[in-house]
Amino acid sequence: MHKIDDITLSNMRYLSSLAIFCLCISACSPVVPSPNSPIITASEIPPVASPVAAPVSIVPPPPHHPSSKPQVSQKNISNIRFDGVSFDSRTHSLLVIDQAKGPGSEYFDSKQVANSHQALLAINAGFFTPEGSPLGLVISQGKRSGTWNSASSLGTGIYRIDPSGRASISRRSSLSTVSNSTELLQAGPLLIENSQAIRGLETTKSAMRSILLHDGGHRWWIGITSPCTLAQLSQALDSGSPTHWNISHALNLDGGRSTDLFVSSKIPGGNFQKKNLMNRQVRNFLILKPKK
Repeated sequence: MHKIDDITLSNMRYLSSLAIFCLCISACSPVVPSPNSPIITASEIPPVASPVAAPVSIVPPPPHHPSSKPQVSQKNISNIRFDGVSFDSRTHSLLVIDQAKGPGSEYFDSKQVANSHQALLAINAGFFTPEGSPLGLVISQGKRSGTWNSASSLGTGIYRIDPSGRASISRRSSLSTVSNSTELLQAGPLLIENSQAIRGLETTKSAMRSILLHDGGHRWWIGITSPCTLAQLSQALDSGSPTHWNISHALNLDGGRSTDLFVSSKIPGGNFQKKNLMNRQVRNFLILKPKK
């Protein structure tokens, strides 16, 4: 074997160090693509897909069923003309206005009482005696007048508002108490009860009528009719309705010469008054007002 001298060994060490240094420099230098390498631009880099959000379940709000506004209704049923107003007792109240000193002592007619109370409607209400006293019980804003009519057919029906604000029409005999009523009017006879026509009503006397209708829920109609008998009126209401809903209860109010309906211009189609040509002043009225 040949002996390697110190100079040769030193050179070999130098060359080894130089090779290692070159390798380190090349690793840190940027890679320059060859002329034949394809160039990829930023626009050609496929985008990273964003995570897809889970579909949001949108629950629609419950349907809104607004109570209907008072509406004028005019219709002919079985040759009887009906003129009146339908309304919703959830938003409007039918209140009793009584004149303590007798007919005409405060209000000349329905138009005057409506204007005095800023009401949408006013109509003559209960029966009264020749002396001007109520023929039956009347409660207006909690104040009582008249006495309970337990015998006459003109007191068989009761319109009342109870302490909860619920309005209803009932047969006289079905009520155990009326002392807690805030509004009450005793009139009659009933024309429709529980969606059935009342039989045996008077068949000979034809006159204008004032009536109050109820569907058993929150829908009401109040107005007047052309001349007819009570029997004809009951049969007409049994066969049809002056409004779009079916009638559960119908109550006859004072009619004939007392008939007097005023509808203000605040109700679309209103601004009119209809009353008997030989109209007489009455003891009390029903007025329609929005609830507060």
